[in-house]
Amino acid sequence: MIKNDLFLRALKGETVQRPPVWMMRQAGRYLPDFMKLKEKYDFFTRCRTPELATEITVMPIEQVGTDAAILFSDILVVPQAMDIEVEMKQGVGPWLPNPVNSEKRVEAAIVPDVNETLGYVYDAIKLTKQALNDEVPLIGFAGSPWTIFCYAVQGQGSKNFDKAKAMCFSRPDLAHTLLQKITDTTIAYLKGKIDAGVDALQVFDSWGGMLSPVDYQEFSWQYIQQIVDALKDHIPVIVFGKGCWFALEKMSKSGAAALGVDWTCSPRNARAFTNNSITLQGNFDPSRLLSPPKDITKMVHQMIDEFGKDKYIANLGHGILPNIPVEHAKAFVEAVKSYPDR
Repeated sequence: MIKNDLFLRALKGETVQRPPVWMMRQAGRYLPDFMKLKEKYDFFTRCRTPELATEITVMPIEQVGTDAAILFSDILVVPQAMDIEVEMKQGVGPWLPNPVNSEKRVEAAIVPDVNETLGYVYDAIKLTKQALNDEVPLIGFAGSPWTIFCYAVQGQGSKNFDKAKAMCFSRPDLAHTLLQKITDTTIAYLKGKIDAGVDALQVFDSWGGMLSPVDYQEFSWQYIQQIVDALKDHIPVIVFGKGCWFALEKMSKSGAAALGVDWTCSPRNARAFTNNSITLQGNFDPSRLLSPPKDITKMVHQMIDEFGKDKYIANLGHGILPNIPVEHAKAFVEAVKSYPDR
């Protein structure tokens, strides 16, 4: 039994004394101890070494005090497993030297045996579960098929992912073939995470907001729905679509346990779009963690007032930024924990 099961209870919609709290990218660049490991080991070495992934995953639990851990990994391990080369370039971020931009390259992308190609992730989960010792739940994650598709076709991050969109609109047959391969790989990958011991899963649709509402249904949502359908009877699934407020109503009927909300959608609108029918997660602007701690506390309490303490998980509206002082991250967490005691 997990000692602090607040996060899991909130996912079930149970009445709680206060909301649980965690932060996207909480195991990362704002922590000084993480930066020490970054100096010694390159990015994908950290991802592929279970002992390092475990150490990084547990850091924020011990240092910041969140109610859930999220496995240190990266969404781009999935295309790597599909025989799509991915590098992490200094000053650039994700870099794919051979973008999947032709019929030949789409055909060459494989649906792998995830136990062979991603076994190191499952080893990290098992090791992390031991290290957590049932103190808090462990979240596993994957990128949405559309978000992975964007990197695979574009070859790197982008302000508009014009090359990815170009394939969708000029060769939708190719786009759907690749999206389905990514989806099949992701479902197998996440099923492996369940078997390895995670307590919940989150799908990150980081670039969903790049699409119009109509195109979102065709090129993103239908594939996320496949993932939810495959997993929802086995484990709680959270779907986070950045910039996807327009899809919240449809998402709320998907069978997902919770929906992430970014800071551009108010709590009131998020509750209205979803008819208050589902647990919501978010939506504190990550840059607001640069505010003085006393202001963070005030804004967090206001955020919880607006969402309501039940069917709610306090979180940021996207990942924590690398320039956030650890004390400010702690202030965010402590503000949630002190909510009933105001």
